[in-house]
Formats: sequence, structure tokens, C-alpha cells
Amino acid sequence: MPRLFTALEVPAAIGLLLSLKRGGLPGARWISPEYYHLTLSFIGDVDQPLANEVMRELDPLAESLSFPVRLTGLAAFGGDRPRSLFAAAEPTPELLQLQAVQDRLLRRAGVEPEARKFVPHVTLARLRGIGPIEIARHLTEAGRFDPLTFTPTRIVLFSSRDSIGGGPYRVEADYPLGT
Repeated sequence: MPRLFTALEVPAAIGLLLSLKRGGLPGARWISPEYYHLTLSFIGDVDQPLANEVMRELDPLAESLSFPVRLTGLAAFGGDRPRSLFAAAEPTPELLQLQAVQDRLLRRAGVEPEARKFVPHVTLARLRGIGPIEIARHLTEAGRFDPLTFTPTRIVLFSSRDSIGGGPYRVEADYPLGT
């Protein structure tokens, strides 16, 4: 099975508004709006038995969860060597709790926890050859916007091909929220 990760989908209307932030950053590889998502956990490359166990463990996750996600502005990962541009999501207690519960379930299935701290975001572009001055200038000019809010309808277990990054993604399983 390919590389797996779990995410909250970004609705098309919010994706369209985020896509208006594309451009103005030479060297950026912009993600197509239909692939915008908020990653909850990166699982990685797994064999089919572990993938099946992940699907079983995540099945009861959604329960009656329903909460808004609020995107508040642009930022970048990478410091002196910027590697991605993203829309930052407010780390609400509900979102942080969902991610923590999901991480516990994934560990129970045998998935190693991710070493990086969870920073909720929607990646808009992959960066290469862009320095901190260029990204700082871009964030100053385009980084602010009126907050965008949406209520996710499902958690999705996606697969991707190792070398692609930014799509195409395939839905392996989904877990409705607010049911």
C-alpha cells in the first residue's frame, strides 16, 4: 500500500478562496486546490496488514464530533530554508483533542508517533530555492486575510505516491464527523 496520512478535507468554496493566494512567489510549486487538506497524522509507508489495522482502529473515531476549523493567515515552515507555504489553522481544543485521540489509536494499531509537534495547517505551496527574505516579503504582502471558517464533514485516510507531494491523493477510507 502507498504512503498513508489522515486529514480533514477543505471544502471547495474555502479552497477557491485559498487559491486566490497563489502566485507572486517565483519558484513555488503551488498545490492544486482540490488537494487542499489539513493533515492530522502522517502514517507513512505501510504494508497491507498494518493498513487494515489502521482502518479498524480509526473506525470509531468520528462519533458525534462536529467543530469549526478557522484559517487565520499565511506562514511558512523552514526558517532560513523555507520549504512550504501554508494557511495556519487555529489550534482549538477540539482540533487538538481530535488529533491526540487519533494519534493514540494509530499507536495502538502499531504506527510510530510522529516526532514533529502537530501544527494545524493547510499546505498551499512547496518551496525550493526561495530564501527567508523572499518569503518574508511575500508573507508581508499576501499573508493576511479575513479568517476563513469551515466545519469538516469527515476524516479521510488518504494515500499518496512517495515522490509526488501535493497530490494526487486517493481516499482509502473515510470517517464521517457529526453523525
